[in-house]
Amino acid sequence: MEYSPVCHSLYAPWSSPVKKKLLLLSIMFLIWVYMLYSCVGYCSTMPSLVVDGYRGKETGSGLAKRTESGRTDLVSRLLAKPQPWEDIEGDYEEPSIRTAASRDLLNNELDTDRADDWDEMRDDLRGEQQRAPEPSAMSSFSNGSGSKKLPQAIIIGVKKGGTRALLEFLRVHPDIRAVGAEPHFFDRNYENGLEWYRDLMPKTLEGQITMEKTPSYFVTREAPARISAMSRDTKLIVVVRDPVTRAISDYTQTLSKKPDIPSFESLTFKNRTTGLIDTSWSAIQIGIYAKHLDNWLQYFPMDQILFVSGERLISDPAGELGRVQDFLGLKRIITDKHFYFNQTKGFPCLKKAEGSSKPHCLGKTKGRTHPNIDPEVVQRLRDFYRPFNMKFYQMTGHNFGWD
Repeated sequence: MEYSPVCHSLYAPWSSPVKKKLLLLSIMFLIWVYMLYSCVGYCSTMPSLVVDGYRGKETGSGLAKRTESGRTDLVSRLLAKPQPWEDIEGDYEEPSIRTAASRDLLNNELDTDRADDWDEMRDDLRGEQQRAPEPSAMSSFSNGSGSKKLPQAIIIGVKKGGTRALLEFLRVHPDIRAVGAEPHFFDRNYENGLEWYRDLMPKTLEGQITMEKTPSYFVTREAPARISAMSRDTKLIVVVRDPVTRAISDYTQTLSKKPDIPSFESLTFKNRTTGLIDTSWSAIQIGIYAKHLDNWLQYFPMDQILFVSGERLISDPAGELGRVQDFLGLKRIITDKHFYFNQTKGFPCLKKAEGSSKPHCLGKTKGRTHPNIDPEVVQRLRDFYRPFNMKFYQMTGHNFGWD
């Protein structure tokens, strides 16, 4: 073979043993980077497959089908943005004739509910990430034990009454398993069927109670019949609050997201001069508790409904939680030792959240400062609600002291 200077010049730089090793190491490094990249792409799918194994070892196609139908597992719940129906407080059926301001406010309320619900969901997910399951629970689930059941108890209302606080407090109890997001099954998703609803629930062991909370059920006309059709033995919990304070809190929630809405005073009255209250505004309508309770008593006896005071849930959370635990037939495990009063927020917080060693308070959507309302308007509202409150006291056999 004829000697070529060109070939020699190309080969010469790589002829030394040291440079050969460098070339080999470079090639190995590139191969390693490629394998690492491929592994990351593959491993990113593993959590959903592992969780799916606990749900019956579904195939990949089964997982895709389940996800498309809205039946998400724990991982997708943590990673995906909540669907529009999650945690949205409902309104009443509106009269056919409404003022433009009231109609616009209704739309604003739905928008602010969605924003607040997303804030609540984010706080919930942050809390879930901090909560580690107890060893016994982890071993039970890894062994495939536990099953999803339809709820035996539901917190059905009311909006801005303290339902989120009650649910978070109850989740401390080892015999209560509750879904964090509001399913809105009996008001917005009933056509999806009971299996869809059941699949949203957490797994429970023998002796544990499955719960959910959706405050708009209390004011949904069809909800009592639908829940009764699921089970006549369902226990119902209603958190009620001074209807005047509740209405102002409802308005405050909307105002925090839509600062350009009309004033509370202008929305309260159909005619300020005559003092006629506009009951078509949902903020007013929800507080007529006696009217809504009438609908529930057509399907459930009073002894299956527990009324929790939103005011006492703040002043004496352990006392109210004791009543709830008795109502559910559970041992009184949640006591004074679980709470401390947060002076900044103005309501009690948990010293230790479920499965966590850290204190836990509700998120920024709770405990907002209310705007100053004309005292005359407040008094007009108190006069308006008084007969309804008296009727409610008679129906429940309990004076909540709102007057």
